[in-house]
Amino acid sequence: MTSQGGGSHPPIADYGLIGDSRGAALVSRDGSIDWCCVPRLDSGACFARLLDAERGGHCSIEARGEGARAEGRDYLSDSLVLRTLLRSAGGEANLLDCFTTPEIDGERERPEIVRIVEGQRGTIEVAVRIEPRFDYGAVDAWIRRHAKDTFSAIGGDDGLIIWSDLDLDFDGRHALAADGTVHAGERLRLVLISCDPARLDDVVDSLHVDGKAVDHRVDQTMGAWRRWASQLRPRGPDPTGALRSAIVLCALTYKQTGAIVAAPTTSLPEVPGGERNWDYRFSWIRDSALAVRSLAELGYEEEAADLRRFVERSAAGNAKDLQVMFGIAGEHRIGEGRLEHLGGYGGARPVRVGNQAKDQLQLDALGQLVDQSWRWYERGHEPDDDYWRFLVDLVESAIEHWREPDAGIWEWPADPKHFVHSKAMCWAAVDRGLRLAEACMRKAPERRWQRARDEIREAVETEGYDEQRGIFVQAFGEGGLDAALLRLPTVDFVAYDDERMIRTADAIRDGLGWKGLIRRYDADDGLPGREGAFVACGFWLAEVLAHQGRLVEARTAYDRAMTTANDLGLFSEEFDPEAKLMLGNFPQALSHLSHLEAAIALADSGVEGSAAAGPEGKG
Repeated sequence: MTSQGGGSHPPIADYGLIGDSRGAALVSRDGSIDWCCVPRLDSGACFARLLDAERGGHCSIEARGEGARAEGRDYLSDSLVLRTLLRSAGGEANLLDCFTTPEIDGERERPEIVRIVEGQRGTIEVAVRIEPRFDYGAVDAWIRRHAKDTFSAIGGDDGLIIWSDLDLDFDGRHALAADGTVHAGERLRLVLISCDPARLDDVVDSLHVDGKAVDHRVDQTMGAWRRWASQLRPRGPDPTGALRSAIVLCALTYKQTGAIVAAPTTSLPEVPGGERNWDYRFSWIRDSALAVRSLAELGYEEEAADLRRFVERSAAGNAKDLQVMFGIAGEHRIGEGRLEHLGGYGGARPVRVGNQAKDQLQLDALGQLVDQSWRWYERGHEPDDDYWRFLVDLVESAIEHWREPDAGIWEWPADPKHFVHSKAMCWAAVDRGLRLAEACMRKAPERRWQRARDEIREAVETEGYDEQRGIFVQAFGEGGLDAALLRLPTVDFVAYDDERMIRTADAIRDGLGWKGLIRRYDADDGLPGREGAFVACGFWLAEVLAHQGRLVEARTAYDRAMTTANDLGLFSEEFDPEAKLMLGNFPQALSHLSHLEAAIALADSGVEGSAAAGPEGKG
């Protein structure tokens, strides 16, 4: 446990994800929902103990009595149904947690969390406490009883309907609690349903919940996850881990629009107790482009198509309105504020909602989108007239702006630079535009585009290359290293086996390596504190080494990156290999996307077999 500022917090690795592609929650190792955003992934949290142990609110189910403890957990089969083993001297039970899936004959508009205590052996006593705190802990819940087994909790524009076959009762004005006993073969159930307060009375009046119906919905949920998982074409040395990453990405994809959030959390710190705390509950262009690539490779064509359409829709079909990120329904106005009433995870402040990075110039997004379209074409999907006009606009924007400094892939907080990765991605935008124009027989100013492509390449190969060391560098005129340079071969700017790329990969591994993991860069970005190794970068290195035919080194890098997962196979954004601590928002989509890319690269190189090292991300 960490005790700073806003109270005690379990390590990030202690949490498991549940979700339904609309809302999401994190469940601690000891059975407490400490973070929950419903009805949307970016809604104000109704349980936020993750960011303030005293004021955030939670929903806990704990074993009681002699020797009571939570011991072990996993996901049931190929699903996002979390199972936690509860034990005491008298017996043991499984705690099952999930968001139920929509009805088969029509989507329910209200996300629903089901928590079931299922007796396995002997008798076990449990204690339940439900303390909603709406709007990130700022609003006390008004709790009312509607029937013996049914309550509601509302505050502002947030509401929950609470049903249980336990004997729930008030514990003060703003919480519910109950004690229960479960024997082998018995079940105790708790249901939390997100509801608009303005419709609450009507919903409660029409609500018909009983144990049999709850059990049926959980069975439906298991079946839906298994059907979805059955589409997977396993690739690489760890098919089970790849499936887990794909399931996480599914849960982080907002069903209504196809947008994928970078993570379901805000303000989990990149530096313990520091200020590198950001809100990641938005959809980044680069994440979407990478997701299209990885999910399509694994067989999830529909999800990949939805992501591509979301980006086009959100940008209104033109580069001028393209942002580096959008709200999950396509919102342009995101803004950024601070939640001063929360103490922050481990005292890390400020706690942010919104993300002002959306106003940055990040030129790599242009290349990501046009490259995504080329790969989509290679899979048999030719752009229609409207989308071609959008692509032309993107190419023209890359040509217009490539000479400008930008914030780059890492959302550089200091003054903009001429990042080599950004320039190379502008080159990729023009190169892919030319490829599409030729392949699809589309009209384009090809000679002008060719001149621009050649000009960008010449600039990168001269100003972004250190002749003495024989490597690419982070920015024009500087000698720093940047792990983003590992991405250059993925868009064919340089071949994987080009000697310059081999030397660059070695320089990154040697200069940015930290106990086998990889930091993002070595330059001063103007913010205090030293962040952890970036999980995605370790997988990027493995991918590059695999394509270079350095298979033993690739497998070593892959296995090392895999050790940053927690016991459930979930990755955070960053990792401290000395303290063995997960850092940053969790679980992180880019980490899981990069895991899939590395697994595919190793599979294509003929590397098979289970990962050599077990999870190390227990802090």
